[in-house]
Amino acid sequence: MNNSAANTGRVLWAGLRALLVLTVVCGVLYPLAVTGIAQVAFPGRANGSEVTDASGRVVGSELIGQTYLDGDAPDLRWFQPRPSNGLGSNSVNTQYKLILSGATNRSGDNADLVTWVTEAKAAVVKDNSVHGHAVKPSDVPADAVTSSGSGLDPHISPEYAKLQVHRVAEVNKLDVAAVDRLVADHTDGRILGFIGEPRVNVLQLNIALKELVAAKG
Repeated sequence: MNNSAANTGRVLWAGLRALLVLTVVCGVLYPLAVTGIAQVAFPGRANGSEVTDASGRVVGSELIGQTYLDGDAPDLRWFQPRPSNGLGSNSVNTQYKLILSGATNRSGDNADLVTWVTEAKAAVVKDNSVHGHAVKPSDVPADAVTSSGSGLDPHISPEYAKLQVHRVAEVNKLDVAAVDRLVADHTDGRILGFIGEPRVNVLQLNIALKELVAAKG
């Protein structure tokens, strides 16, 4: 009986020591080492890839999309991101909120998805058809009317950005060619030349647009 109790005590003490050592190594030292290396090697990414404006104020992250609204409607002064329906309009993931993210997971013939896409396409055509420049439904790219898999995509395609150029120029009283150059300057190519697709970060593009408007006076 005494030997059994002693053996049990030794096992428990060994387990406790292992727990303490692993807690210190895996729960303290390892996270500190990884955090320290990340801060030295990749400080921007380690801190959330923050984006600052001309005044140095943090205005968001280059990894997370944002909305540009005037009340409940899109603020047409700005380039608009792709929709953020995410898990649906009745979920907590609406308008790029970060409580929960995800795709709609609806099939291509789902009635709700068809309605969303149809309404979104009509809105894109209406919002971006300005005097002397009419947008046709066939001009609207897929990312203008569908949300991404996460519902938080910060990028749009160059095609969607260019579709918005005339509207942004007219609303802000800017030259179309100048706004078109902004899009070209903020279009990123494929990673390593072959991974992914060309893309435009909407937040960074709108920061440049704000600076252009301010410079115009």
